[in-house]
Amino acid sequence: MSAQFISSIEPGKQSVKKRFILWFDEISRKQFDLVGGKNASLGELRQIGARVPPGFAVTTQAYDYFLKKSGIGKKIFPMLGDSKSKSQRELAEICKEVRRIIINSALLEEISIEIAKAYFKLCELVGMKDLPVAVRSSATSEDLPWASFAGLQDTYLWIVGAAEVIIKVKSCWASLFSDRATSYRNDMGFSHDREKISVTVQKMVNSRTAGVMFTLNPINGDKSEVAINASWGLGESVVSGEVTPDEFLVDKASLEVKKRVLGEKDIEIVPVSGGGVVEREVSETRRKSYSITDEEIRELVRAGLRIEKHYKNPSDIEWAIDQDMDFPENIFILQARPETVWSRKKTVSKEEKKEEDTDYVIDLLTRFFK
Repeated sequence: MSAQFISSIEPGKQSVKKRFILWFDEISRKQFDLVGGKNASLGELRQIGARVPPGFAVTTQAYDYFLKKSGIGKKIFPMLGDSKSKSQRELAEICKEVRRIIINSALLEEISIEIAKAYFKLCELVGMKDLPVAVRSSATSEDLPWASFAGLQDTYLWIVGAAEVIIKVKSCWASLFSDRATSYRNDMGFSHDREKISVTVQKMVNSRTAGVMFTLNPINGDKSEVAINASWGLGESVVSGEVTPDEFLVDKASLEVKKRVLGEKDIEIVPVSGGGVVEREVSETRRKSYSITDEEIRELVRAGLRIEKHYKNPSDIEWAIDQDMDFPENIFILQARPETVWSRKKTVSKEEKKEEDTDYVIDLLTRFFK
């Protein structure tokens, strides 16, 4: 679909019977099958009043319609049928071909039009013509209590323009068949043709500081504490494990910082004019400074505790502080999901807990920072 055609599309209501687009404010956990784990959580957070940047979901119905109408589903699923018995090299070749088929297939016009309309409407709502957005995968297997699919599909940051958003949506669909995601489905016994994927399109936060928060102590499971990791720039440097962030341990009752460790924070991810992001070095002065204030920490913890209360469970939360806005309106929640690792752990003795701590931290970092 040409950029000229995209530019001629006017915002409006969906013109198809299937729901290819759902706005966050329309979404709750009840639409999990339609919007996937990430989008279901974002909609739920908006409903409880959390400060979540606006956006919309490209639904699993759009993905299904694309596979069926184009005939791609009939091509790729037989290829994946016996992939569990393949070697790692053979599986990689199959997955590469599946992704190639999806990427090289034209996205159906009826889906492209709805995505473009939604993007233009989001630009209008925010008051910015070419709004930078994050385009993220939101699979129906994400955030399940018995499986850790989160982070196995793609994310694209600071995407500008309807045409680029449409391209990235298709790239997210293709990422459902990455080597890691396909292998993990095989290991967990998930059927490839029953797995669905939605896509998140969300206003970017122009982050001064961003990071992750656990509404428990992730080392020992202490529910009276909140752990925060923070670093300069966009949060991908933290969630991907590229930087050593500032670390804070906060008492839930008093909101006082009990422990703080200055991280190296040697790089940051920042937006590029015209779209996309780049990694750059952080000055020595900023490396030696904490990236978040105590006042911001307290506000962040309050937000985390509201989320924990809603989910009735400790939570893993991604957050960002917008450098263009005033406190406290500049603190945003980008993603949240119930914590599952400590919730699933059985009660153990102090001796057993010491032995498990190292294994747990490795598992946590592998699951969360990928």
